Amino acid sequence: MALTAVVSAVGLVVDDRVLAGAPIWFKPFKFSVSFVAYCLSLAWMLSLLPRGRRAGWWAGTVVALTSLVEMLIITGQVVRGKRSHFNYATPLDGALFNAMAVAVVVLWLGTFAVAVLLLRARIPDRPSAWAMRSGIVLALAGAGVGFLMTQPAPGQRRGVSEVVGAHSVGVPDGGPSMPLTGWSTTGGDLRIPHFVGMHALQLLPLLVMVLTVLAPRFARLADDRTRLRLVLLASGTYAAVFALVLWQALRGQPLIHPDAATLGAAGAILVAAALGTYGSLRAPASLPREATDADEVPAQKDLVA
Repeated sequence: MALTAVVSAVGLVVDDRVLAGAPIWFKPFKFSVSFVAYCLSLAWMLSLLPRGRRAGWWAGTVVALTSLVEMLIITGQVVRGKRSHFNYATPLDGALFNAMAVAVVVLWLGTFAVAVLLLRARIPDRPSAWAMRSGIVLALAGAGVGFLMTQPAPGQRRGVSEVVGAHSVGVPDGGPSMPLTGWSTTGGDLRIPHFVGMHALQLLPLLVMVLTVLAPRFARLADDRTRLRLVLLASGTYAAVFALVLWQALRGQPLIHPDAATLGAAGAILVAAALGTYGSLRAPASLPREATDADEVPAQKDLVA
């Protein structure tokens, strides 16, 4: 994937072809960069499993191989100057897209297997454990948004239309878009919740790392329960944001032009997150585990006296 990212970056510079309103090498570039982050995150999580490592190795291998199949098809279609997604213009194009669809389903199942292993694993560091569990569940939800994109858009018919499926909702693909991301500025775009959900896999564990680095400077963060509360709050907030951008996209609304309902929901999420953070930091710190046993409490009181 790293090699494909480099090749695609070169393609963006030397190849001026445009397909569906975007530079033709942009799709393999962003897919390969995304897969680098995705596979490295899964590999790191699998390395922390205390049990089930053999099953994890197989699940990770399935993810890696199916990712490779998808990237080979995407890059091959770029070389041919053809769309890789939703393309049924010729029997070959349709067969390639169907093969890629099967690969994506298998990739999702491989990730689901990793999620089951993480949910069952007893990882001593609870904030890290729940960040990984929440991250991979949200990543599965984000990946599942891709299946919505394969449904026929208005005016499309399976077996008749050359293109079946779309990223955009309410407007045709390839219209005015945001710089860098390519997300639609005139209609809904299912790539937004897809992106938000998938990258919970990196952002929630990154939060744990930040809290761990800050713990020596802030006594409250040194408490394991405080960090756990903040991770659970962040996971809930992230899930709410994912649901919000999915709802916005399905209503055909551009990300940068929210209506009153979207703004109201976003405001409610922000207020809940702020209050939750305040409550998490103000809650009493936990006693050391050995001091919570009944036979240790009298001794502790005597020591204080």
